[in-house]
Amino acid sequence: MVAAQVASGVRPDPVRWTGPVVGLLTAGAGCFAASRLGAGRAAGAVGAAAALGYAAEWVGVRTGVPFGRYSYTGVLRPQVGGVPAAVAAAWAGMGLASHAVAATLVPDGRRWTRVAVGASALTAWDLFLDPQMTRLDLWRWARRGAYRGVPASNFAGWLAASALLTGAVDALVGPGRDVAEGLVATYAVMAVMETVAFAAVFRPRDPLVAAAGGTAMGAFAVPAAVLAARRRTAAARAGGGDGRWPR
Repeated sequence: MVAAQVASGVRPDPVRWTGPVVGLLTAGAGCFAASRLGAGRAAGAVGAAAALGYAAEWVGVRTGVPFGRYSYTGVLRPQVGGVPAAVAAAWAGMGLASHAVAATLVPDGRRWTRVAVGASALTAWDLFLDPQMTRLDLWRWARRGAYRGVPASNFAGWLAASALLTGAVDALVGPGRDVAEGLVATYAVMAVMETVAFAAVFRPRDPLVAAAGGTAMGAFAVPAAVLAARRRTAAARAGGGDGRWPR
């Protein structure tokens, strides 16, 4: 995924790499989840997240709810009902990663707090995603907004859709004592790569998006990564094993 994302930033045809990046992101997320949850539960979580993400987009392009009025161009294919398949896959991949971050930060009880944190972490990613996809003309807004043409309604809609998605994943996955650390790393890697891309790779560069997205995602990625590392070390010392968290 990292290699494909680097290629998308430095090659002259970045749209060509969108499908591979998203496909590898979602496949990696599913495999990380399966390593801790088993294939069945992981597949259920990926499927639920993809279905809810697709449903939000399908409703959105027809009604303007919950994101605001927008439409997809024909650039990103294949499409089902006017929604690119890669978009549903992206909701799934980053949805699982965002939930893992939330489950690391809020591991026990407090389900609604965990859902709120996961929804916020997923919405933070959109501070990168929407400006990037808009500049590639993958979708268009009926009315330009203040944040690189993206309206504020989009982020409110993302928060609502992300809360539904995170709640569904949480119901399938459960409390966060057995989080796949690879999912936390996936979220952190995306935060770093998007920040570097907007700050130094994309042309034209966009330091505003780099700062906004990097700060927002970093606020979740850094403490989650630190906590995951501490728990792994503590589990290894307590059990003398491989650092897997107790079930």
